[in-house]
Amino acid sequence: MSFQEKKSSGDDDTIVAVITPPGEGGIAALRLAGPKSLALLNRFYRPAYHKHKQFSPFLLRYGYFTAAGGEIIDEVTAVYMPAGDSYTGLEQAEIFCHGGRQVVRMLLDELVRAGARPAEPGEFTKLAFLNGRIDLTRAEAVADMVAANTEVSLRVSREHLLGAFSRHIDNLRRELIKIIADVEASIDFPDEEIVTPEQSELLAALDRVLEKIEELAASYTGGRIVREGFQVAIGGRPNAGKSSLFNLLLKQERALVTPAPGTTRDYLSEWIDLEGIAVNLIDTAGLREKGSAVEKSGHERALKIFKNSDLIIWLADLSSRGWKRRLEEDLKRLEENIIMLVGNKIDLVKDYKKTIVACPEMLPVSCLTGAGLKKLKSDLVKRINEKMPDLTSGMVVTSVRHQQKLEQAIKNIKSARKKIESEESPEFTAFDLNLAAKALDEITGKVYNEQILEEIFSRFCIGK
Repeated sequence: MSFQEKKSSGDDDTIVAVITPPGEGGIAALRLAGPKSLALLNRFYRPAYHKHKQFSPFLLRYGYFTAAGGEIIDEVTAVYMPAGDSYTGLEQAEIFCHGGRQVVRMLLDELVRAGARPAEPGEFTKLAFLNGRIDLTRAEAVADMVAANTEVSLRVSREHLLGAFSRHIDNLRRELIKIIADVEASIDFPDEEIVTPEQSELLAALDRVLEKIEELAASYTGGRIVREGFQVAIGGRPNAGKSSLFNLLLKQERALVTPAPGTTRDYLSEWIDLEGIAVNLIDTAGLREKGSAVEKSGHERALKIFKNSDLIIWLADLSSRGWKRRLEEDLKRLEENIIMLVGNKIDLVKDYKKTIVACPEMLPVSCLTGAGLKKLKSDLVKRINEKMPDLTSGMVVTSVRHQQKLEQAIKNIKSARKKIESEESPEFTAFDLNLAAKALDEITGKVYNEQILEEIFSRFCIGK
């Protein structure tokens, strides 16, 4: 469906939902959107002062919400927004009442009985998109803003919401359309005296666009971390101090710590905010050759976690004999993973610096005294930042959907480039380039289908 077609989509329903979090609070807010919003507001609202009988757009009014029979339910304030100037693009009203569950339920019930339909998850934002108030990337950013749990993720979501990302996509599309126009000119007017670019010029222009799209697609490595968090697994042999380190990083006693090896049979997972970055910290079962069936099951899960983690903090017990040999064996099993080596229990080793001289990349720590923990955190932040994109421009891909469309555009452009080099018919080149432009249009929502919208807005909460 095209952007022009979507503006006429929708029906004549007036929807309503509570737009504040559930539970008790000082204030709760209800939103109406649709052609009957003002009529419903006037039906239940009674002004506190008789001189304020009519609602003026965007002027907050104080009064009472009354039941159908005229009984006052609550003292409220309300505001009306005309069609074309509201968030959804439709006629809209918002009512602010006391935040008790019963009060909110009674107001909502009255509005529904009078003809309003309960809003579906994300329906207000979906209407904003369908009515051309925002594009699809900005609509997705609304959900990301709500879900943001760190300063970094909030910053990126905000830039997307303000339109920096969609403007960049539109600029790339315009560059691509210029190239398509040149290619199609040679198809439509082959015998006319129209100057078309030479092959080298066409390829150079295509390479410039391709480079920008590839650079944007590459930002997803860090963008995924911004959106989903950086996964760090703590691994090592039994009794290496994994759970102790887990608790220290969390700053709470989350994992059970005992002198007996093999205490952790399964994994524990918690989120921490590390200098504005969401880190999913996982304490895994200790790996060893022997163990019960339960321990072996824990080992299998640990290996799967290691495979899917962005980084493994691998602990070695420096106080135990043969730790170097066991470490070498362990690293062979983990050679495909990114690992930070940490030597624990330096408080039990007289001269730990001599002990780890053969392993200079190892960070010495003591989970008992906290020695070396500051350096470990600093190195961990450094490792994460190495994977993070530049967050100042807003040109960061955080959505797997966006990434897939960019990869599709790259594939189509490369295919078109090969056709130009081999001097194939320009119709085939134009076809590939139009597919690339369509992929970019699907990112911003100039082209979309109902399945895409359903998938996107299904993760929204009711009230957005």
